[in-house]
Amino acid sequence: MADALGSGDYRYEPVPGWGRLPEGWQLRDVGAVAVDSQDRVYVFNRGEYPMVVFDRDGKFLTSWGEGLFARAHGLHMGPDDTLWCTDDGDHTVRRCTLDGRVLMTLGVPGRPSPYMGGMPFNRCTHTALSPEGDIYVSDGYGNAQVHKYSSNGKYLFSWGGSGTEPGQFNLPHNIAYDADGWVYVADRESHRVQIFNGDGRYETQWNNLHRPCSIFLGKGRCPVCYVGELGPALAVNITAPNLGPRVSVLSHEGKLLSRFGELGEGEGQFLSPHGLAVDSHGDIYVGEVAYTAWPRYHGGAAPPDGLRSLQKF
Repeated sequence: MADALGSGDYRYEPVPGWGRLPEGWQLRDVGAVAVDSQDRVYVFNRGEYPMVVFDRDGKFLTSWGEGLFARAHGLHMGPDDTLWCTDDGDHTVRRCTLDGRVLMTLGVPGRPSPYMGGMPFNRCTHTALSPEGDIYVSDGYGNAQVHKYSSNGKYLFSWGGSGTEPGQFNLPHNIAYDADGWVYVADRESHRVQIFNGDGRYETQWNNLHRPCSIFLGKGRCPVCYVGELGPALAVNITAPNLGPRVSVLSHEGKLLSRFGELGEGEGQFLSPHGLAVDSHGDIYVGEVAYTAWPRYHGGAAPPDGLRSLQKF
């Protein structure tokens, strides 16, 4: 087993080969990961079986979602053990039971709002819930907004807009909500996490990040924040050190507590950490859009079958 990664109280060991699939199955790009109250792990991926479920030891349990999702992107586990599945391919958010029954749909499948028009949704990216049940959706690739809904799915308001000023976004890629009522938005291409109150008022931002792609908040007051960061995408710096891809652990104030990962395909290395979740034991599950990232690092070559897109630490 590889040496422990990270530092301080947040050190992790890779678990090689975690996640045993039925013979002939593959996980393709893993957009997101979530963990339920029993530490079962839900892997939202772009393969033949969109939602694949494992137990904590990596034993395959079940799968679902065939024919339902166009492009797996974001996944949030609600406090009632329901899954909020954000599909940027058909511009919807679906609330599902753990066995795949759809309880609510936000957005109209296959019908995007106008590009950068400000209204839901154009390639939405992720979903978060307040303790009161309010729904927040980051609307990222074809928009630059965060949208707020009531718990019953009524649209309330939006905030954001394309730009680099506080409160504006350059690809809002992920979103989280804490017990203090703050909303955290991974403003990916501005290399920052912006923090707002529940009404969309800008509060502060963290800037010591590189293309923050995924956010997971721990439980309780002053939660630790886990951030998956992408590496560079430009030819001039694509292999530059200390820029990612990596996972960072931050305090509630944005102070760096631990960081691990670098470009590569070995244990504890990454191609493209796109979604992550942490279970009740503190173990981290990292999903990668490895098939999308592979050509960028290999001269445009097609990715090989069986490319790793999920790791446990």
